[in-house]
Amino acid sequence: MSDEWTAYQGLSKAFDHFIVKHREGQYVSGACHTNTIEGFWSLLKRGIIGQYHHVTEKYLNLYIDEFCYRYNNRETVDLFDLTIAKGSGL
Repeated sequence: MSDEWTAYQGLSKAFDHFIVKHREGQYVSGACHTNTIEGFWSLLKRGIIGQYHHVTEKYLNLYIDEFCYRYNNRETVDLFDLTIAKGSGL
């Protein structure tokens, strides 16, 4: 799911690709919207500004991986215990 930015046009060749047309005032089309990913990027940017302050290209993927893990487990009551359990192989 994406907006109509031209860089996304080739995605349909490799993926099921649905588009919302922001320029036309369309932000939702059935189940298609970009709110979730926009929220994720907002949290990532706020985390970098507020927590890490400086991120280099060399480690950018690691920072993104961390925020993906946090975002995907955001409703987990005890994220700390889950993370320790996964790290220790339990």
